[in-house]
Amino acid sequence: MRRSGYTGPASTEPAPEPGLGKTEAMRLPASCLVVLVGPSGAGKSRWAAENFRSDQIVASDDLRALVGTGDHDQRAGTDAFDVLDLVLERRLARRLLTVVDTLGLDPGRRRAYVERAHHHGMPCHAVLFETPAEICRARNRARPEPVPAKVLTAQLAARDDAAAQMGAEGFDGVHTAEPVEVVPAELVDAPVSAARQRTTPLHLDFGLQLSSFTRQPAGTALAPWLAEIAATAEAVGFSSIWVMDHLLQIPQVGRPWDDLPEAWTTLAWLAAHTRTASLGTLVTGVTLRNPAHLAKIVATLDVLSAGRVVCGLGAAWWEHEHHLYGWRFPPLAERYALLEDTLQLLPLMWGPGSPSFTGKLISVTETVCYPRPLQERVPILVGGSGERTTLRLAATYADACNLRGDPATVRHKTSVLAEHCRHVGRDPAQVRVTHLSTALAAPNRRELRSALDRHRPRSATPEETGQRLAAGTVEEQVGRYRDLAEAGVQTAIVSLPDVAAPGALEAFGQVIAAFAGRRRGAAL
Repeated sequence: MRRSGYTGPASTEPAPEPGLGKTEAMRLPASCLVVLVGPSGAGKSRWAAENFRSDQIVASDDLRALVGTGDHDQRAGTDAFDVLDLVLERRLARRLLTVVDTLGLDPGRRRAYVERAHHHGMPCHAVLFETPAEICRARNRARPEPVPAKVLTAQLAARDDAAAQMGAEGFDGVHTAEPVEVVPAELVDAPVSAARQRTTPLHLDFGLQLSSFTRQPAGTALAPWLAEIAATAEAVGFSSIWVMDHLLQIPQVGRPWDDLPEAWTTLAWLAAHTRTASLGTLVTGVTLRNPAHLAKIVATLDVLSAGRVVCGLGAAWWEHEHHLYGWRFPPLAERYALLEDTLQLLPLMWGPGSPSFTGKLISVTETVCYPRPLQERVPILVGGSGERTTLRLAATYADACNLRGDPATVRHKTSVLAEHCRHVGRDPAQVRVTHLSTALAAPNRRELRSALDRHRPRSATPEETGQRLAAGTVEEQVGRYRDLAEAGVQTAIVSLPDVAAPGALEAFGQVIAAFAGRRRGAAL
């Protein structure tokens, strides 16, 4: 059968404990529709109960019992399927993993399931139950109310027809009944990619983003906790450490009253407690500081850190924090003009002499900045992936860009960046591609489930939380970052939700170790 997910050779190692290590399990994305196909007695309901929670299964028998006199009330069949369609529509609209436990033998209904899932942007997978006919008949005879023998014979024939037809019905995967692993969509093919990394390794640098400062153990002061986190991150292989530059915690990460120390001050503290890691903001909004003053801040930290600063810049986006601190929030076009002026001004502030500068919005009589940075050129990173303006500015002025998204998105954005580089006469290799994402990693499936339970809000399903945190085993994370490396990413900047948990940094260090081969270009 055609399968999505793992299609590599079977392992010659002893069978692992269920849920740990390598498996031949069916890998399904966290948000999908699963359609079961098979005759009565094939074992569909038992298999569904063993592999999914009851709240994920929509069974025609249960719905007949709900709208009729019992689960074998065939007179209630039409009403039961009407309810099933309504339930499916509501669940798919919320992108909830849903298993349709019916016979699945009607080709028109199967195609309708595929169309409905795709309409909601969800993949649709089919599971064909190839249970031998004699087993189906024996199970059927043992039932209190068996299906008539002629009906079962017709179902078996329809199952054989379905086996020949489903490959052309638009399913994203057609599987035989196997144990299931539900994983974030981007990790479905991760074991294959991880195997590729083992056989033909690529180098990838990793940075650690610290976006939340409320995760330290209770009673632990912020300063020593940060020092310990930074030292451990450096020890396990992170080549850079990054902080957000906001004045209060952003809604995507936490609550407005959560502690969020000032970015450049925090980097100065981290510089004192690290030796090799680069230190940067992801990113400094150009509206938050006078650009010439920012140049002075960056130069000072570069000196104090022995030349380890990266200056991340962006056009700023959060109007709320501007109002809170009494700053004007300019229109987008003006913010981009300010960003372009800043990208031109900073190298002058850090370079030889003290020429004047006049840009679209900024005018500096003398670009005076002492001490000079230790780095001959402080790397500048432009955050954001807008194709017309942000990537053009990165291609024209910056040493690095920062992207988000899956490998397909990264490939597209890097092609746009390369075109902008060619337009201004730069080699695209001069602009390093970095990527920001979240990752929850654990050595095995059992520990990963425990970590997910700690981070799951009461209102969220495990699948939603796993998708949001890109939760995967170390092997799956290796596969995920291999895909990003192949798409053009050179530095993967990672936010770890469990950064304060004992062993979390060390676990992700195993991912970093898988990419410790020959570096491609200079690191940030």
